[in-house]
Parts: sequence; structure tokens; C-alpha cells
Amino acid sequence: MKKIIYILFHLLAVFCIVSSAASGPVSRIEMASSPNPVGSGARALGMGGAFIAVADDATAASWNPAGLIQLERPEISAVGAYFNRVESNYFMDPTDANGSQKTEKTSLNYLSAVYPFCIGDHNMVGSISYQHLYDFDRKWDFNFYSPGHVTYKQTGKLSAVGLSYSIQLLEQLSAGMTFNVWNDAISPNNWQADMVQSSSNPNNPDIIVGHSLTKYMLSGYNFNLGLLWTVNENFAVGAVFKSPFAANLKREYSMTSTANLLPSNGTVTDNEKLFMPMSYGVGTSYRFSDPFTVSLDFYRTQWNRFILKSGDGTYTSAVTGLSNDASNVKPTNQVRFGTEYLFIKDTHTTALRAGLFYDPSPGRGNPDAFYGFSFGSGISVKRFSFDVAYQQRFGHNVGNSLFPEDNYSSIKGFNQDVNERKIYSSIIYYFD
Repeated sequence: MKKIIYILFHLLAVFCIVSSAASGPVSRIEMASSPNPVGSGARALGMGGAFIAVADDATAASWNPAGLIQLERPEISAVGAYFNRVESNYFMDPTDANGSQKTEKTSLNYLSAVYPFCIGDHNMVGSISYQHLYDFDRKWDFNFYSPGHVTYKQTGKLSAVGLSYSIQLLEQLSAGMTFNVWNDAISPNNWQADMVQSSSNPNNPDIIVGHSLTKYMLSGYNFNLGLLWTVNENFAVGAVFKSPFAANLKREYSMTSTANLLPSNGTVTDNEKLFMPMSYGVGTSYRFSDPFTVSLDFYRTQWNRFILKSGDGTYTSAVTGLSNDASNVKPTNQVRFGTEYLFIKDTHTTALRAGLFYDPSPGRGNPDAFYGFSFGSGISVKRFSFDVAYQQRFGHNVGNSLFPEDNYSSIKGFNQDVNERKIYSSIIYYFD
């Protein structure tokens, strides 16, 4: 009997821990991939994401909408993405949950149409775009206080449809804005966490099974503002501001079990508010010659203002699930460096690109340190441009905020090593 109660106790504990149930004490938003709101495109990825002051293709709407003014012809573009993530998890207790977990997926990363035009003496550009912004995919399958077993799967994403406008204010200065619509009826803005926990008494073949499912749906609006100053034919400076906004978040939670000692509340629906943080960045680019360009970006996101307001009016940090005072979440500061070299021929142009970056994730106390590198290539022939890029991002001894011991008394000393890989491929078609 004591063994059964022990198993049921940990079964209940892990439900609260992993699923972050709506009725439980934990309220946090678990973005599995890099949460920092950077832009899209294989060319930018190949340059390490240092693209704020370059921004001279259709993905400028996501990096710096002022850069759209550099586009001289109507064009359409599409970006496909492959993502692979390996998490090596370490628990001081329970140690039987240690091990590597893997997630991978393919997706449409970006889609856009751009049209340049003039009104009076002012050059202008308009565009409409779709951007895949945040990933939630995570799969964990491990033993937990053996003979318990947990299968946890989180899937979904956040995306936005953007309407962009750029205008040339002066010969060397342009400004732009992208108005972003986050709405699940227009583009995917939902995710869900699905967990199955099973446990059995070694002296009893009966298996206790519990299942929780939490679904989220988000909607809201925000905007990106950008400036691009072409100081001279070699040097440019760019700046971008991405506004904070209060998103509506609908959460549906259900839980069932075969154990009478576990609560089974059917489906609970809660209407919450998720306060998405402000972010901003500056970048420079320098063209040493027609073929060779280097770029450098600095970017900051105010994750201390990433707040979840539950239906009962409780405010918690969406990073940790704790109160703001207990969380001590700080803003993250990114640094990105990129290079591009063009081989210019009469019939085509090929490119080689490479980049380095520091891309921390928000955490309790200090941010989790993530670093990475990228490289890529591309070719432009007549009306087409094709680009491909590879990025690797990694962090050691990170993820402590996933299980803060204030809320999870049955888990001690959690951290993980993370290795992420991305491959982007882009195609652009230019009209006359």
C-alpha cells in the first residue's frame, strides 16, 4: 500500500511539473527554440543574423522594414526551414529521468510579396508577408521515479501576417513600419502540451495511466519600426524597434486518470493575457568593395516584461511561472556578426556567407548563454535568386528555469545541454 501511495504521489507531482496545468500553481510559457524575435530568410541566417543594416531583400520586413526601400523591382519570396534540437537533460533527483531528447520538423518560415512605387518625388515600397516567429515543439520520453514513465509532447508555433511600408525620407535616409497581425484564423498561433504518465506497482500488474492536455490560442497586434541611414556608398546604419503588446491567450486544460486519488476535472477553459516584451536593435554594415560586406548587430529584448496574467488576475513571469520578484528575469542582449562575399559574373552572381552570434535565452537570475555559428551560399540568375544556409546554436548547463525548486519540490538540480541545428532555403522571383 505504501508503494502504491508513493507512486501516486509522484504521478500527481509530475503532472503539475511537466504539463503546467491551468488549475495548478505553475503558469509559464515554454518556447523550445530561441525565443528572441529575430527575422527570417536564408541569406540573413547565413550571415549570422546580422542583417539590420543590410536588409536589402524581401525579408527586410522582419529585420528592418526601412530596408525595403532598397528593392527596385516587384518580387515574391518563400523560405523553407528544417529544425533539429537535441536536449541532454540532467536531474540530480530523479536521476532516472536523465538522458537525451530529440525534436525535428520542417516548416514554411517566410512568404512575401513586395511592390515598389513612387508618389511625387518619394520612392516607396509596400509588402505583405507571413513570418513563422516562435517554435514550441518539444518531445520528452523518460522514466520518472521508476516504475513511472512520462511521455510529453508539445507542438505548435506563433506566426504573424505583416503589412509593411517603407518611404525614402531623404536621399540617404529611409523609414519603414510593419504592422503585425497575430491571429489563429489568419496564420497559425496555437500550441498544445500533451502528456501521458504511467506507473505500476512491481507486485501488481495493473498500470495507472494519467493524461493531461493543455491547448493555447493567441491573438494580438504589434508593429515594427525601422530606420536605415546610408551614410555613404560603403557604410550604413540601421535601427529597429518591435513594440510590446498584450495578447489574448485562451487556454483549455483537461486531465483524466485511472487512479481515484488523482483529480479529474474534465475540461477547464481560462481567458488570460500574455504580455509580449519590447525589443530593439541597432546594426552597422560596411562594404569594403562591391563583393565584400561585413555587418554587426546588437539586439535587446525585455524578457523581464514577459508576463502572464491568469484568469483570476494573478501575474507571473511567463519565463519561470513564479512572481516577478522571485524570478529576477533580466533582459537578453544579442550580438551578431556576419560576412558576405559575392562572385560577380556577367550571367550570374554567387555568394558565400558566414556568421557568429551570441543569442542568450531568458532565465531565472542571469540569462542562459547560447552561442552559435552559421554559413551559407546563394546564386542569382536572371529573375531568380536561390539561397541556402546552415546554423548551429548551442548552450551548456542551461534550462534551470524549467523546474524552479520553489514550485517543484520533488525535482532537484535540473539543467541541460542543448544543441540546435537549422537549415533555411530561400527562393526569390523578380518581376520586370
